[in-house]
Amino acid sequence: MRASYPRTPHLPWSPGTSADDVRAVGLSGLAGREVVVTEKLDGENTTLYTDGLHARSVDSAHHPSRTWVKALQGRVGARIPAGWRVCGENMYARHSIPYDELDGYFYGFSVWDEHDRCLGWDETVRFLRALGVPTPPMLWRGVFDERALRRLRVETGRQEGYVVRTVEGFARDDFAGRIAKWVRPGHVTTDTHWMHAAVVENGLGPRAALWAVRSGADPDARALAGYVGVGTAHGEGGDDADAHTDADAAAETGARLAALGRGGEARLAGVLAALLHRTPRRR
Repeated sequence: MRASYPRTPHLPWSPGTSADDVRAVGLSGLAGREVVVTEKLDGENTTLYTDGLHARSVDSAHHPSRTWVKALQGRVGARIPAGWRVCGENMYARHSIPYDELDGYFYGFSVWDEHDRCLGWDETVRFLRALGVPTPPMLWRGVFDERALRRLRVETGRQEGYVVRTVEGFARDDFAGRIAKWVRPGHVTTDTHWMHAAVVENGLGPRAALWAVRSGADPDARALAGYVGVGTAHGEGGDDADAHTDADAAAETGARLAALGRGGEARLAGVLAALLHRTPRRR
C-alpha cells in the first residue's frame, strides 16, 4: 500500500509559514519527551518501498531529477521489508539552497513499518545505515525544552531550518503531535520553478563514496582510497597495474556481497579490505 507523507506542522515560532501551511496546535505531544532535532534539507519529499517509490504525490510522474533515487531504490529495495516505507529527501536537484558536500542524493528521515508506525529515531538510524542511506545532520537532542530550541542558531543562508521529533516511535495518527518544523523566514517553495527548469545537480562530498558502497553501488576505488588517506588504491610504491588489480578486487568483493544481500557496514568493510589489502598495515 502506498501512502503520502503527512504534512509537518510548523512550530509556533517558525517564521517561514505560507498561507497553506499548518501550525502545531500546542506542544503537549513533545513536552516531557526526549526529542531529536535534525536539519531540514531543501529537497523533494520522496518515499521508497521494496517495489518502487514516489514523490510526495503517490501518483507522481517521471522527472529527470528522480533518476538517481530510482537507481538507489533498485539497489536497496530488496532490503526494505514488505509493507515498510522509507521517507526522506531527494537532494539531486538544487532548489532554493545549493549543497556542495552531500553524503548522498537521498537522506532518510523516517521509517514506517507494516503497521503504519514510525520507528524510533535510534532504530531508524540503524536501519537506514544498514540500508546505505544517510540521515540529516543532528543539531540537538534532549528532553524537549522550548527555550533551548528557540535558541538554536540556523545559518539561514545555507540551511532551510530544522525538524524536531520524539526519539520514541509513534503511530501515524499521532504524527501531528510528535513532530514539528522551523523554516527560515522568506524561504521560497520553488517546486514549480525547479521542476520546469534545467536540472542543476547538487554537489557530493568525500563521504558520498562510502555511502554509495553501503547502498550497493559499484565502488569508486579512487574516491575510497582518497578518503581513507592512502592516495591511491594500492598505497605508496605500487604501480598502475596494482591499482587496477586492487580496484577489480574491490569491485568483485562488492558484487559478491551484494549477491548475498549484504549491505551497509558489512559491504563497506569487505570492499575496503579488498581495495587496501596491498597497503602496509601500519599505514
